[in-house]
Amino acid sequence: MRYRVGLKKTSEGYAVWVPGLSGCWSQGDTEQEALENIKDAIKAYLETIDELSKGKESMYVEVG
Repeated sequence: MRYRVGLKKTSEGYAVWVPGLSGCWSQGDTEQEALENIKDAIKAYLETIDELSKGKESMYVEVG
């Protein structure tokens, strides 16, 4: 799965976030480290959403 991310150089390294996943962000000392860290953050984010959704009624839609 591919996600669009934002990446910004800061005074502390690089900040990275996923605009499509509210609150999903990470950082790293280098651009590459930040991009690797956001992969872990996305996985954790999606696992948390799955856990919070257990037992709740939901549906799926196909886009594009």
